[in-house]
Amino acid sequence: MDKNELYSKIKEVLVNDFDIDEALITPEASIEEDLELDSIDSVEMIVKIKPFLNSKIEPAAFKSVKTVQDVVDILEPLTK
Repeated sequence: MDKNELYSKIKEVLVNDFDIDEALITPEASIEEDLELDSIDSVEMIVKIKPFLNSKIEPAAFKSVKTVQDVVDILEPLTK
């Protein structure tokens, strides 16, 4: 899965499972400020994306995540 496909999956999860307006979801969107997701929501988002990954997610990798693009960049290598 390439970054564009992964971005689409993340966007789909955010719209369908978190009722976030699709117009708010951009690569630059802040997870906390723009999308108003707290740490528990972020964990739930990762759980919903996990079926698309081929490797285990390391929780420590998400300490630096701030934007939707950060999520894509961290998860994309795990789809291979």
